[in-house]
Amino acid sequence: MSAPQADNSDPAADPLAGISSELFVRLGADGVYARTALYEGVMERLVALVDRLREEGAEALRFPPVMSRKQLERSGYLRSFPNLLGCVCTMHGSEAAIRAAVERCESGDDWTAALAPADLVLTPAACYPLYPLVAARGPLAAGLLFDVAADCFRREPSRSLDRLQSFRMREFVRLGSPEDITAFRERWIARARELAAELALPHTIEIANDPFFGRVGQVMAVSQLQQSLKFELLIPYFAGARPTACMSFNYHREHFGQAWGIKAGGGAPVHTGCVAFGLDRLAVALFARHGLDTGQWPPSTRRALSL
Repeated sequence: MSAPQADNSDPAADPLAGISSELFVRLGADGVYARTALYEGVMERLVALVDRLREEGAEALRFPPVMSRKQLERSGYLRSFPNLLGCVCTMHGSEAAIRAAVERCESGDDWTAALAPADLVLTPAACYPLYPLVAARGPLAAGLLFDVAADCFRREPSRSLDRLQSFRMREFVRLGSPEDITAFRERWIARARELAAELALPHTIEIANDPFFGRVGQVMAVSQLQQSLKFELLIPYFAGARPTACMSFNYHREHFGQAWGIKAGGGAPVHTGCVAFGLDRLAVALFARHGLDTGQWPPSTRRALSL
């Protein structure tokens, strides 16, 4: 999901400043926060609501915040979003070299030259660890449906609450024929409209593109728009705000099927698609639109969240 709202570097001019201090505690880096009990209480109920929306037959998997670097490379993430990737680095070298790096840190000097990339990266989207798992199971006899979630990271430091670096993502992922994926996406676009209405959140659904990197990425973005491969549920956090993408509905075509050799019964690469819930963005939208007192939220919102 893209993050259309620009960074607001002046906290005094931020319309969300009044709620942010009640929901988040800064941790020394933009877009990385501790969450308060008030925020987490609503988040737990939002997660439970998404649980109830899960379609019958979906296999649930929960992924850690890190994944294999080689698997992410094979999925093509570096070609599309290299500027957003977070890599895990560790100390390397002899004991003397590592101790020397520690001493440089303690004296205020740069110690990071002692770091080397590990075989892990920070998970950028909840579905990326799924495809190699499916590939290992062999050809698909029928379509598959998964419910996946992960704590994700994208290198987008910002003070805006719709652009966190560390955030939680939930996805329903469909693998099957092009007709399967199209029907799945259309079904979820309709359900998303109903969900936003239940939560009393003003919204629109619009065609969109991913934030592909560089000049080649601009061509990819145009192609994505022309093929109508991505739609987003957009919610303005306050009156007059540029809306924030809180859900997305994506058709990957055969991209992951080809990358991982996931084949349908006839031997052709399987097609994939997903509906992604930006859980933190949805939670912020609820507080931004309805206020900090959940007891005063609209009746339909309270019913949907079992408040």
